[in-house]
Amino acid sequence: MKHLKKTLTLFLALFLVVATFAACSSPAQQATPSESSAPAEANSPEAPSASADTPAKKLKIGATYYSLQNEFTMRMDNAAKKYCQENGIELISYDGNYDAATQLSQIETMIADGCDAIILNPHDAVACAAGVEIAHQAGIPVVGVNTMVESDLLTSYVGSQDVSAGEDIMQFMIDHLGKDEFNIVIIEGPMGQSAQLQRIEGIENILAKYPKIKELARNTANWSRSEAMSLMETWINSFGSDIHAVIAENDEMALGARQAIEDAGLDIPCIGIDGITDAVTAIQEGRMIASDFQNAEGQMVGAIEAAVKAVNGEQVEQFNWIPFEMITPENAVEYVNKY
Repeated sequence: MKHLKKTLTLFLALFLVVATFAACSSPAQQATPSESSAPAEANSPEAPSASADTPAKKLKIGATYYSLQNEFTMRMDNAAKKYCQENGIELISYDGNYDAATQLSQIETMIADGCDAIILNPHDAVACAAGVEIAHQAGIPVVGVNTMVESDLLTSYVGSQDVSAGEDIMQFMIDHLGKDEFNIVIIEGPMGQSAQLQRIEGIENILAKYPKIKELARNTANWSRSEAMSLMETWINSFGSDIHAVIAENDEMALGARQAIEDAGLDIPCIGIDGITDAVTAIQEGRMIASDFQNAEGQMVGAIEAAVKAVNGEQVEQFNWIPFEMITPENAVEYVNKY
């Protein structure tokens, strides 16, 4: 009996020692070592708030341009970069290199990279519609800018009405020459692009009112200054001084044509569209008669703002039209470094 009592006393003492040690040990000594095994208490000063742990996701927008090899689209991209930098938006830009298949591949890349929205400046109004459908199926809004795509799935479109631009430049040339009987050549943009289709529609709308104006030739120079220069050289060899005016669907081509004209020792009036830097200078120097200014910066900022609204679930206007402005010798100084 005494032996049993002694054993119980020793057992009780050992139990008290173990319990005391356990109560005095730290939480870190009790837990398996890991960064998540001992989180700070919710009310502890060291505990970061949920918003600090998980900051708001940065909006990511992708943009594909039919080309980034001319001043107008470069203006758009520069405006996009500036706006996105100022507003905390991640922007990824792609050069479509005048190829619809390339742009479709770029759209697929943007979807795979997790872009929240896509800005589309399409090379081909019909072929690039497939890209809008792919993005729509992925739940990503697509905003068109500057050149249109034939798709009902487009979230919004921001641009200028190209039919009116075609009408503007054709009528301006007629008024400049002060007569309704003369010969013209027409230099078009990439065939199938909405700007080409609509600008030639506008030109033809005016020509229909003046049946004595004769069109000697029409061809594309793909918005390229060098291509337009080569094309104009060919026409000068064919028609010479019988060409009385050059109607170009953009300034790059008007400037290329004008260079060929000057190299041939001729003085044929040229008109274009966009109001790029070299065109404004040429108007001031009397080498171009006018240009219909197109606001690249306004179009691109409008497109990004529409994309942000769409991502945030806000209502977006289907169309946002930004008017053209005719640059003439009288007001050209106002457009020097305007944007």
